[in-house]
Amino acid sequence: QLRLVESGGGLAQAGDSLRLSCAASGGTLDLMRIAWFRQVPDKEREHVASITWSGHSPYYGDSAKGRFTISRDNAKNTVDLQMNSLKGEDTAIYYCGAGNLLATAVDTSWRKYTFWGQGTQVTVSS
Repeated sequence: QLRLVESGGGLAQAGDSLRLSCAASGGTLDLMRIAWFRQVPDKEREHVASITWSGHSPYYGDSAKGRFTISRDNAKNTVDLQMNSLKGEDTAIYYCGAGNLLATAVDTSWRKYTFWGQGTQVTVSS
């Protein structure tokens, strides 16, 4: 069974940086795309960024372009999200998700992702 564990959330000021990590274990990770989503109350989970487990084909949602970078750390077996120039609207619970490569190739919907971590809170004060 694939297991995802997020870390790195917390409090930040507007303009600061935070780095989130998603540690993955179990399952057939080579067939997976790993994504960061975020969610605020009463809204659907929003795709932030995603990348294949092998570290290829990064893709960013509009909110992340130019500010966030997703990457694969082979040594730590994690997928990291470097978030720079944080804004108040980045405040959310950030979730790490894993989905089949084919299912997630052209569809960023959270519904295409099968496995989820428990989430980590990011709060940015303006």
